[in-house]
Amino acid sequence: MFLNKLLDVIHVPFKYVYESSVILKKIDLLILISILATFIFSTFLSSDVAGYLCFSTFLLTIVRVITNPTDKFKCEKFEIFLLIYFMLLIVSVAGSTLLALSLKGFFKTFIYLSFYLSVVHHLKNNKQNILPILLCMAGCITFESLVGLSQNFVQVGEISGWQDTSRLNPEEVMTRVYGTLQPLNPNLLGGYLVAGIGSVLGLCAYNLYEKNYKRGLLFAILSALAAVTIFLTGCRGSYIGLFLISSLIFIISLKFFWPTYKKIYFSFISFIIGISTFAILTISSLRARVFSIFAMRADSSNSFRFNVYQAAVHMFKDNWLLGIGMGNQNFREIYGLYMKTGFDALSAYNIYLETAVESGIFALLAFLGFLFTLVIDAGKYIYHSKDLKQVILASAAFVSICGVMIHGMVDTVFFRPQIQIVFWTMVAILSSLIYSEDLSN
Repeated sequence: MFLNKLLDVIHVPFKYVYESSVILKKIDLLILISILATFIFSTFLSSDVAGYLCFSTFLLTIVRVITNPTDKFKCEKFEIFLLIYFMLLIVSVAGSTLLALSLKGFFKTFIYLSFYLSVVHHLKNNKQNILPILLCMAGCITFESLVGLSQNFVQVGEISGWQDTSRLNPEEVMTRVYGTLQPLNPNLLGGYLVAGIGSVLGLCAYNLYEKNYKRGLLFAILSALAAVTIFLTGCRGSYIGLFLISSLIFIISLKFFWPTYKKIYFSFISFIIGISTFAILTISSLRARVFSIFAMRADSSNSFRFNVYQAAVHMFKDNWLLGIGMGNQNFREIYGLYMKTGFDALSAYNIYLETAVESGIFALLAFLGFLFTLVIDAGKYIYHSKDLKQVILASAAFVSICGVMIHGMVDTVFFRPQIQIVFWTMVAILSSLIYSEDLSN
């Protein structure tokens, strides 16, 4: 690999510096602190601060790569698609009619992808830090869940029109919680909890497997708290994401319980399904919110999205090769030429359609190739691997990634930094686990 040969040359003049520097030998600790700080501060500070923290992690990683004589790079199969996707983004930006706005959107994506490179490089050299990262993520998820729960009890008011109340009785109007994430929005909180709930579930399963039942029970309670808060956000896309995550957990858990605990397994699943169904049918505001998913154009929020989809499809047809350029500001400028009067939007409300509109058909195919390859390889690993501890951790990351991707079919909060940080960390965790073990035998 050319890059590794180049690194061999670069490492020579830095060899003495590395061997004589205490800080460089402890740089992995600094990178870990930077990663954890990014999670913590992104929960309540602005997007710009989160971006600076991501970039600081990347700079520390660059210092490590340049000075550490043992550093090498290996490009996994799914990362080839990711590299192609990134190169196509550059081409799309270069061809954009609104270059300045598109560059701004591109730099945001660059920062998120550089954060992924930093985390995955760190974890492949420090796999023992997966648990501390998951623990920090679980702490952030728990904090947001508790804030959301308290907001529900005090019945916080809406900051903007977050639900169609024209057809609802007063008792069917939901108090939608939004946590501390900036900008304050219940859909953002719902997407964030979907992206991170895998960390709490994973730590629950990990501790139960380790026979640490007290910690396992604690994380089970925190998982339930996060699930309840997802319902309290009223974010229907996150409901769908949570449903997929629950389904995947039931399927993956067959590996652990099916041979010995069939009856207990079915009883537990039946209990969970029963509790969920009872809550939906008996809580009028939750029932109205869930059923509105199937109301189609009878619900104003659904109708709004359908109008945006139609306009975005026309945008894609006119710019199918390279797209219009990146970023929500760039999207909004071009969208104004296609939108139906009175249906202004910042995005396409579908991350796949958004990718196609912004960067063209080939960028979309590359992004889908990245997702498909990662999901297939993860599925094979979870099914075949005999290291059950690593299977649990890989499963935690896997279900979160899938939850975010299904939520992204009806919303674009995926592009917010809080969710990007969690999503790419989960991808890094999954990559560091599934490609470290040879399953060919």
